[in-house]
This record gives sequence, C-alpha cells and structure tokens, in this order.
Amino acid sequence: MSDSRLTALRAKMKELEVDTFMVSQPENRRYVSGFTGSAGIVFVTADAAKLATDFRYYEQVKLQAPDFELIQLTGAAEKMLPEILTSLGSRRVAFESDVVTHDLYQTFAKVMPEGMELVPTKEELYWMRAVKEADEIESLRKAVSLGDAAMDTMRAMLTPGMTEKEVAWKLEQEMRLAGAEKLSFDIICAAGPAGAMSHAVPSDRPIPAGVPIVIDMGCKFNGYCSDLTRTLIIGEPDAQFREIYDTVLRAQERAETEIVPGMSGKDAHKLAAEVIGDAGYADKFGHGLGHGVGLAIHELPRLSPVAEQPLQPGHVFSVEPGIYLPEWGGVRIEDMAVLLDDGVDVMTQTSKDPVVPIR
Repeated sequence: MSDSRLTALRAKMKELEVDTFMVSQPENRRYVSGFTGSAGIVFVTADAAKLATDFRYYEQVKLQAPDFELIQLTGAAEKMLPEILTSLGSRRVAFESDVVTHDLYQTFAKVMPEGMELVPTKEELYWMRAVKEADEIESLRKAVSLGDAAMDTMRAMLTPGMTEKEVAWKLEQEMRLAGAEKLSFDIICAAGPAGAMSHAVPSDRPIPAGVPIVIDMGCKFNGYCSDLTRTLIIGEPDAQFREIYDTVLRAQERAETEIVPGMSGKDAHKLAAEVIGDAGYADKFGHGLGHGVGLAIHELPRLSPVAEQPLQPGHVFSVEPGIYLPEWGGVRIEDMAVLLDDGVDVMTQTSKDPVVPIR
C-alpha cells in the first residue's frame, strides 16, 4: 500500500522541486506510512522513508510501518530536526503549511541548517487522498453499512418521549456493538426548532410527535469514516413537512443522478441548489451540497458554491442538501457516494421514508 503512495508523493515532490517532504498531519501521516499513532513526522526523499516519533510508539512503528526507518526521538522533534535533515542531504524541504503553526514554523526556521529552505505546501496530500483505492472504498462501504444498520434499529424503537440524548446514545451503542472503532463525530439529534441549527447538540428534551427530527451520525471502520443524515417525524406529517421534505429529497435525487466525472464541485452543488431555489427556499440552504469523506470526516473534494476543482472517479463524498427554518426546524438528507466512470454509486442504503409510526 505505502509503495504506490510513496511513488505518487515522490512524483509530486519533483513537481514542487523539493528533495524532502515532512508529513505531520495525522491522516496524511497514516495515509503515507500506515502509522496510526498520535505523534510523529514522516520524512520522504527520493530514496528514503523515515518516521520520527517518541518512545510511546517505537514498537507501533515497527508493526504498522515496517518499510519506514524508525527515528527514535528523545526530546522535542525540532531539536533533532537539523540532524535528521542533514543526514538526509536535504536542501529544499516541503512542509504542510496548514498544519504547522506560525510559532512552530519560526522554531523550525531558527534551527534549519544554513542553505536549507522550507517550502510551504497546503493541499498536495489531501488531493492524493481524495482519489480512493479499492481497499479504501471497501472500508468506507463497511463504515456506511454500520451506520445504516444502527439507523434501522433506532427507527424501530423510536417513540414520542425519548430524548435527543437517548437517541444519540442508542445509535452509538449499535454502531460500536457491530464493530465500529469509534464515532466519526459527535452524533447530532435535533428535534423541532433545534433542527434549524446544522450542528445542534443533543439535549434532554423529550421528542414529541409531529416535529422534524434531524439525525446526523457516522462511525469509523479501519480508520475510514461514514456520514449519514436522515430527517424523521413520529406520526403523520403535516403539509409543510411534506413540502419541505419532498423538496430536499428531489434536490438530492437530482444531484445523485446527474453528477458525473469532470463536473466541478460548484456545478454539482448547483444541481441541488436550483431545485431548492425553484421551490422558494434559496436562502434556507446555507451550506455546501457535500464534502469528501475518508480517513477524515471532512476532506477533499468539496461540493460547494466556490469549489472549482473537477470531480474524479474514485472521489467519495456526501450528498446532503437541506432546508432550515428558524422556529420550525430543518430537513437534511445525506447519503455517501463514490464517483465511478459513468456517474454516482450511492453507498447509503437505509430508508428515506421519514415517517415513523406511533407505537
């Protein structure tokens, strides 16, 4: 796995005209080396691959990144940086400018040997990660299936009077018992007006019948995330709910049907935004249509009004249009999908029927 990724990174280094790449962002570090520890720096050159970390992770590096030479840090990494880079013969050293703080950059700059240059990079590794390999897609599908199953189980037990926290806890239990490593993010369960807040926090409020319930959830399997949103209602919905829900569903269905390789993230977003705008809710859909999902819950590509980059086969992303009305609530429907040569393959399989009968 790491061989092909190192080859791709080395090709990118030639484009950037650097001889060394320092990788410290956690998901990027794992992607390149396989190492899952919380601390460390990967150093890649044309003919070397090394991983510097502290005593806590020496044995873990040997197990997870056997093709990387272990550099045993005995103090702060920046103190050993001159020695490491000098041993590599480095002259132009790429670093991740969106990860390295200004203070840390200044520290690095002070200790860099004379004649050595730090070269800032930002999204090179993120775009490499955006195109998923077959084994990555398999892990993503498994994470999605765990979320689907948890949602199905929770729907079957949802009744008026359950609190938002109880719903969130039941979903977490189901995913973990089924084999999830952890949550992708804190679960959102927001009933009634709280659903108008895209990132609402579950409360102790009992959920009544007849109000929209926005549930956003996900889990990790083999390091890869899932992301799922369904909007439910207990009992028979009124005309307003039906109108808003059907509008969001039509927006999602259009996007999932018409997104194709080569389309920009901006144009993908527009597919759904037009449906919502035509229904009179243009100003009630204030976020992007979707985002890449992988080792991180939010990664490239972006599907938003400002995303110019073209979508490619192998990109995995969410498709999550929504409408949000303060004092009423919200409706969001989210699937995860992988882009194939001929269009979108929707991974998410749990029902989109919003109605939960009163039991």
